[in-house]
Amino acid sequence: MIERLLVANRGEIARRVFATCRALGVETVAVHSDADSSAPFVREADQAVRLPGNTPSETYLRIDLILDAARRTGADAVHPGYGFLAENADFAAAVTDAGLTWVGPPAKVIAAMGDKLAAKAMLADAGVPMLPSWTDPDEVTDFPVLVKASAGGGGRGMRIVRSAEELPEAVASARREAAAAFGDGTVFIERYVERGRHVEVQIFGDTHGTVAALGVRECSIQRRHQKIIEEAPGVVGAELRERLHAAAVAAGRAVDYVSAGTVEFLLAPTGEFFFLEMNTRLQVEHPVTELTTPVELDLVRLQLLVAEGDPLPEHSQHPAARGYAVEVRLCAEDPAQGWRPATGTMHRFDVPGVDREFGWLQRAGLRLDSGVVAGSEVGVHYDSLLAKVIAVAPTRSEAVRALAGALARAELHGVATNRDLLVRVLRSPEFAAAEIDTGFLDRHPEVFAPLLPAEQVPVTALAAALAAAAHRRATAPVLSGLPSGWRNVPAVPQVTRFSGPDGEIEVRYRLDRTGGLAEWSAEHDTDERRAADHAGVTEGRAEQPAVELVEATADRVVLDVDGVRRAFRVHRVLSTVFVDGPDGAASLTELPRLPLPTAEVAAGSLLAPLPGAVSRVHVQVGQRVAAGEPLLTLEAMKLEHPVLAPADGVVAELPVPAGGQVRTGDVLAVVTTEEDPR
Repeated sequence: MIERLLVANRGEIARRVFATCRALGVETVAVHSDADSSAPFVREADQAVRLPGNTPSETYLRIDLILDAARRTGADAVHPGYGFLAENADFAAAVTDAGLTWVGPPAKVIAAMGDKLAAKAMLADAGVPMLPSWTDPDEVTDFPVLVKASAGGGGRGMRIVRSAEELPEAVASARREAAAAFGDGTVFIERYVERGRHVEVQIFGDTHGTVAALGVRECSIQRRHQKIIEEAPGVVGAELRERLHAAAVAAGRAVDYVSAGTVEFLLAPTGEFFFLEMNTRLQVEHPVTELTTPVELDLVRLQLLVAEGDPLPEHSQHPAARGYAVEVRLCAEDPAQGWRPATGTMHRFDVPGVDREFGWLQRAGLRLDSGVVAGSEVGVHYDSLLAKVIAVAPTRSEAVRALAGALARAELHGVATNRDLLVRVLRSPEFAAAEIDTGFLDRHPEVFAPLLPAEQVPVTALAAALAAAAHRRATAPVLSGLPSGWRNVPAVPQVTRFSGPDGEIEVRYRLDRTGGLAEWSAEHDTDERRAADHAGVTEGRAEQPAVELVEATADRVVLDVDGVRRAFRVHRVLSTVFVDGPDGAASLTELPRLPLPTAEVAAGSLLAPLPGAVSRVHVQVGQRVAAGEPLLTLEAMKLEHPVLAPADGVVAELPVPAGGQVRTGDVLAVVTTEEDPR
């Protein structure tokens, strides 16, 4: 019997495993980096051991330190979670050799499936359908193809290539990213199927020879080949479902699979499907499988039971589908800025209507599996996943609607997220009709727009200004009962300036003797507005609506806008104001009335959006570049991020060499244009 379990991972998956352990009476041990010392998973563990350092190679990838932590805490079992060492055969073997129980498949199975090239050859012999693939780029003649990392997964080291000219750089880039993420830069090339869907089968094996298929998941909505929306039991017919189950079980039996695993397939528009890979661990998207079974199914519990030598329970081997579940991955990133990772403090993290965290729901409802809480710090050292939000309902359409509504109303303050994109995808007609494939986001650029329309930003800024005024009056040491800005004789309006999501906004307003809104106006200085002013275009500019003030406190403002009452929730942290309204959310920074002088940044400067390292510099000072041409590559949050020339011009400065570390706001390059010669 497992009595004390160490989870060799962090964040959401560590909390997920701990939740099951608490239900079973198993004691828990966390390991953590310095950056994670105050993280929720560390606080929830019965014991925790510091791994000195911050980067994965210093901490969560150190087998010796993790085994030492198990020895020091008296842990008798290790769960690897997902990511880091979860699919590392050497780690599994080291845990077993240390006399500990390994919660996962045997090391030999991990090794066999970890080499994707060898796995394809082995499973092809077992009758699992395969796509043609190559290891030598010179042998590739038909395009498009997909470059893939042989080790690891999660979309890292993966590139779509549509011409022979693009292939060498794609292979080199994939090798670098795979080496950084998995310590193995081996890649191979596979035929790319246009309009293909990504479907997968959850399998489970025990030490008594049973391998069972527990259901199909649809995972086609992806960014950078990483899943962001998953569903179960999936939009596949009964006959196709049976064929997928059979192929997945055949793959599991071919390697004597034990514990939880996933066999992933590419489903072509013709109805054919092809093996992609076998993930020898628990998947991020496992909750949608758990929530669509009529009898409570806890995959972590099954992992622990099987690791103790128990057979897979009969009721778990053939679970019938119940209802429909949809999961989104809420990530700290800005989709509109090339999926740029975001960092900072999560000042508020509130998803309304959550029925349970990390557990099964008996009926329709909402589940939250989160690695963060209000006050959590989101750093640069690990991937951008914050939480998974999962809705289960009798039908797909009901689950999708409930999930979109909860996300839209969530208060996510302090760190940019992909929430708006997720809501737009869930509410799109194509997604509702299940017209989905792995290229969905490429074909639907409209989902990258923020939920809050640009024309609603001025009213949102007005709400922020009125909340600030209400706060000042409520905390005023004298005459707090007078309206903000009150004068015996009406004079000039009050002015508040914000830096908004798309430029500066200046709000002017005046309150009457009763505290009502006597007048208001706003100027939203967007790029489009400046371009129109420069061109002398004034027609088509929207008139500002008639607004009446119904209620204003420091955290809630109600406005009557053109006869429609709208409520805004306001949360202020120092000079930043987070406003959640009926049309969407905005983060506004109130600008000082008398700003202090700051260092001048040269025109054409490209600034680092987050801390990281410059992995490569592609150009030289004095070189002429075209708009969109890569200047350098910034590596952060385990991914490569190209820095592109904003316009045609000449490279004037490259202050950071390859290998150099940068902080947020550091100058990466300066590109001068003909309009701004230097």
